[in-house]
Amino acid sequence: MGGLRELKPPLSLRDVEELEAGEVVELTGRMIVARDRAHARLLELSRRGEPPPVELRGAVVFHGGPVALRRGGVWSVVSMGPTTSARFEELAVEVCRRLEVRALVGKGGLSPSWSKALREAGAVYLAYPGGAGVLAARSVVRVEGVHWLDLGVPEALWVLEVRKLSPLLVAVDLKGRDLYEEVAASARRALRELRAERSLKP
Repeated sequence: MGGLRELKPPLSLRDVEELEAGEVVELTGRMIVARDRAHARLLELSRRGEPPPVELRGAVVFHGGPVALRRGGVWSVVSMGPTTSARFEELAVEVCRRLEVRALVGKGGLSPSWSKALREAGAVYLAYPGGAGVLAARSVVRVEGVHWLDLGVPEALWVLEVRKLSPLLVAVDLKGRDLYEEVAASARRALRELRAERSLKP
């Protein structure tokens, strides 16, 4: 048995085209960590024709805000749990479209319309389990940089080097599948069947 597929940013369109919904992968290399305020600022820069503080072409963006400590001028990440991507899905997809980000990592997925837009932007959605922030922090090799601390530590734009960050579940792929929508559709079918069954009982 082989190990997990390892993603190493920067990712090409071909890299993400090979991924299939339901597959579990791991990530090694540079990862960007950003929440909604950092996404909004990235878009402000892009609309003004200004470059982001770090290259995002082919990047993987983790939706979250790390718990980080600074000792002797060196940052260390204590915990890094994912946040709910749907809170700023429009911003996230627009960042992917404008800046050629190839993968988002978060929890909860996106609404069906924004999942479709993400796919059209050439990016995939990787689900990371909530409540596993300490596990994610263990994969952080070092903090390469942090930008926009004026937004606050959790809302700043973080640039991390990670090694074998997992489990990352491919939830939205470029082949047309969205695991969140598939589960929701299955639940709706089961509910209809249950209601029909109950209506037939004397």
